[in-house]
Amino acid sequence: MKAALRHKKIVVLYGGKSSEREVSLRSGKAVYNALIAEGYDAILLDSAGDLCSDIRDCRAEVVFIALHGGIGENGAIQGFLEVLDMPYTGSGRLASALAMDKVRSKTRFLAEGINVAPYGVLRKIDVLRGGLLSIDPLRAVIDFPFPWVVKPVSEGSSIGVHIIHNREEIEGAVLDALSYDDRIIIERYIKGREIQIAVLRDKALGGVEVRPSGEFYDYQSKYTAGMTEYILPPDIEMSKYIEMQNMAVQAHRALGCKGATRVDFILAEDGKPYVLEVNTIPGMTATSLLPKIAQLSGFSFIELIEEILMDALECIEHD
Repeated sequence: MKAALRHKKIVVLYGGKSSEREVSLRSGKAVYNALIAEGYDAILLDSAGDLCSDIRDCRAEVVFIALHGGIGENGAIQGFLEVLDMPYTGSGRLASALAMDKVRSKTRFLAEGINVAPYGVLRKIDVLRGGLLSIDPLRAVIDFPFPWVVKPVSEGSSIGVHIIHNREEIEGAVLDALSYDDRIIIERYIKGREIQIAVLRDKALGGVEVRPSGEFYDYQSKYTAGMTEYILPPDIEMSKYIEMQNMAVQAHRALGCKGATRVDFILAEDGKPYVLEVNTIPGMTATSLLPKIAQLSGFSFIELIEEILMDALECIEHD
């Protein structure tokens, strides 16, 4: 299969128009540079242009999706490529849509017996009707104490995420989160350690513990060198590490994911792991976690890219 890959025209699809465009540009360039250095026939293509014409004109044979957020990660691009009968990396349109929607993914996790933090959902229309100052919309969906984690339902890279500790912080956090999405999810804050587990082709690769310098692993901590300490592998009991890897594969499969994913956990102080979300297109930048975990498991950066691409071709053959 790797020999066949050598003869394919590979398009690295990056950029786009989402709030995570800058991260996508970095991921795409890193993947493209690695492919070119290894002698592959690869080109970079910014999805912000006339994608239909651009894909046709470049005569792509397989697409490496390095898009983050928006239509690149919510199933839209995946469906578009399927209409073109074009092999692409990562999860399919349904799994992508489920993973991007934090509410629907949590529903799937709960159905599979996977631990998630208590949560409620708040819609923009309810806020406009009830008003934040009265807190009436919040009373209807939240039945757990502070602190809370406020997030847009369909954003990544911790964009629009806030930890709030009292009522005075509600308005600013909710309004900011609602500026990115018409729905927000409010979770009970679980104090613990942030562990990320990578899954590749239905098998756990391993994990990393992230120790950000701030209160949580926010956008700045993720993409600014030196702001986060990475512990590879996580400094936890082996039995707990194995449990979390098994749970990561379970979450990956619960959504129907393919290729490489990264499953984000909080390991609570009482030892109970909670799945936060599944990232269907993990970052591929110099500070990204998937390449760090893959390296720990014996995969170089180019070998990781090749595995992801081969999975895309094999999925087409098996369909």
